Amino acid sequence: MRAARLISLVLLLQARESMTAAELARELEVSERTIYRDVLALSAAGVPVYADQGRAGGYRLLDGYRTRLTGLSRAEAESLFLSGLPGPAGDMGLAEALGVAQLKVTAALPAGLRDAADRARQRFHLDAPGWFRSAQPPPALAALARAVWQDQVVRLGYRRGDAEVSRTVAPYGLVLKNGGWYLVAAVADDHRIYRVDRIATVVATGATFTRTAGFDLGQLWARRSAEFVRRVLATEITVRLSPAGLRALRWAVEEPAARVAVASAGPPDGQGWVHTRLPVESPDVAFSQLQALGPEVEVLAPTALRDRMRAAAARLTALYAAD
Repeated sequence: MRAARLISLVLLLQARESMTAAELARELEVSERTIYRDVLALSAAGVPVYADQGRAGGYRLLDGYRTRLTGLSRAEAESLFLSGLPGPAGDMGLAEALGVAQLKVTAALPAGLRDAADRARQRFHLDAPGWFRSAQPPPALAALARAVWQDQVVRLGYRRGDAEVSRTVAPYGLVLKNGGWYLVAAVADDHRIYRVDRIATVVATGATFTRTAGFDLGQLWARRSAEFVRRVLATEITVRLSPAGLRALRWAVEEPAARVAVASAGPPDGQGWVHTRLPVESPDVAFSQLQALGPEVEVLAPTALRDRMRAAAARLTALYAAD
């Protein structure tokens, strides 16, 4: 445990040049006192780590000091070749760079571990796009990836309905979600999210931008995703579900809505049916979704939706009674 932490500490200093004890403690999830002890242990072992004093101070490695990858275990070496998705990297125009990087890592590994890439490829394959979706990347993706890497301000031609609007944005990052690409970009003082498949044109303005200190793409995406789900599933209906309907609910509605329905379900009645609340986008959407459950669901409220379901059931009865 401690040996792995010491290696991580050295690699952090190698990657970031200088870090304070507080920053190292936060990154390694230990106390600052533990960091002080670890630095003393590294110095005693011959690792040239020293401290700069003052407000801008911190721990550093002696200039030019580099560790080698010969200390990697087989599991660590094999996991390196699972750390990225070759398909999405190729979509962003980074296939060649990824291939060269993997070759360099392979060459740096000791002879006994150089089969790590082949072993990983033989055992794991990550297929990011969802079923029945085109695997072709959006045309604007490669240009956006270049702008993200280079912190270039770009002007987007963005399709909104039947119209195309122009937006000048600072592209902070790209996110792949269930086979769909999204651009996270700053506009004025706000971060907004754009679907990449709706971006018709990307034009570099020649200007660059400075990223907000402490920006975390993963945290922003998680927060905005949760906000999006809450905003979309803003209407609530009351339903009665059979045991089969409760099991099949996750296939008919959005997963967060199904989770709420299962968690808030009351005790089964004499027939095994349960009453519960179900978040939905709108009564119109709920009408379409719940028809997939057929006779395994009964809408109790609102009355207007219950009446629509009753009318649909009557039409089905008349249709199948015609014979």
